[in-house]
Amino acid sequence: MKEILIVGGGVIGLSIGYALTKRGHAVRIIEQDPELKDSCSSGNAGMVVPSHFIPLAAPGVISQGLKWMLNPKSPFFLRPRLDPALARWIWLFMRHSNQQHVSNSETLLRDLSLASRQLHVELSEQEDFPLVQKGLLMLCQSQEGLDEEAEVAEAAHRLGLEAEVCDSARLQELEPNADIKAQGGVWFPQDCHLDPHDFLEALRSRIKKNGGEIIHTQVKSLIDDKGVVTNTGEKITAETTILAGGIDTLNLTKQLGLKLPMQGGKGYSLTLPSPPRNPHLCSLLKEGRVAVTPMGEQLRVAGTMEICGSNTSVSKARLSGIIESFCAFYPEFNPSQFSELEPWVGLRPCSPDGLPYLGRIPFHKNLIVATGHSMMGLSLAPITGKLVAQLVDSETSSLDISSLNPTRFN
Repeated sequence: MKEILIVGGGVIGLSIGYALTKRGHAVRIIEQDPELKDSCSSGNAGMVVPSHFIPLAAPGVISQGLKWMLNPKSPFFLRPRLDPALARWIWLFMRHSNQQHVSNSETLLRDLSLASRQLHVELSEQEDFPLVQKGLLMLCQSQEGLDEEAEVAEAAHRLGLEAEVCDSARLQELEPNADIKAQGGVWFPQDCHLDPHDFLEALRSRIKKNGGEIIHTQVKSLIDDKGVVTNTGEKITAETTILAGGIDTLNLTKQLGLKLPMQGGKGYSLTLPSPPRNPHLCSLLKEGRVAVTPMGEQLRVAGTMEICGSNTSVSKARLSGIIESFCAFYPEFNPSQFSELEPWVGLRPCSPDGLPYLGRIPFHKNLIVATGHSMMGLSLAPITGKLVAQLVDSETSSLDISSLNPTRFN
């Protein structure tokens, strides 16, 4: 049994804690926000997505992003500012936005996602929380969008993933509980969805039952790789320290001189408590880049990617863009139904190549980094937990994660 300290009690930190306490380790998790209100773990779209084998850095992303910059309601915005870290991130992102990078990454992302999906299924059965295994619909209103997604479906087939290109009639057959206004789309049967709150509560409950401890305080600094100092001056030590605090991990890695290129990607969500009709399947809206997820009796609508540093202010224009896109695809709804809802906002930790940071830090043998999952945090959380547990126990990794090395840009 080893004493493990995890900095970050969001979906990644909790999944790591879950995997380690199941192995009998003594785990303490530090999380400054008891309710995770400002964490991406609580307000995300709750999707488990093997269909997402193309990294964020991909061909066409930059040109499309430049077009969207001119539209205040668009799903993408990069807040200009004089910041060397942002300039470096943009340069690295541009270097990786090519087909070669996609080809180098898609097999690993597929393997990570399929392994994580299986662990999600096992977790839902063992810890008794709902996981809906009905697939995801990628909905398209334009022929151009449908053609692009049909190419993604072909690539999915080459990787051994399931994907079906659908016309509007087939979409309605798959989703009988909502009227969909779309020319067509792609159904990815292996994708799933859940309520992040249920998932987080199940992880917390099991960690505590297994003897783990969750401490609500703020970390001020690292004691090299031997633990941390909190804001109150308390020293908490451990045999192994794991940094899994999302974008906040940057504040600690800087103390080690580790250049970890990462930017906060701001996203919003709105949750309708009692929708007039609730879809059975989760969906992504191609033209608006909006995610739609039924969560029990509720319906969550989420979107945008704002590269904005640590800014968490709410753009009413972009929020309006999310709502308008959703209502255009689901005409039974109207914007007035969202007028009284309080929007959630969170910062996703985005690496410039669209891949997570996962591994040990050189010269700090007892320190592990697990962050940078971008929009895939919940989807990849269980496999991240398993891979970190293998690192802690010095086991051969079940997947080759050498390309996720946290020092790959140093």
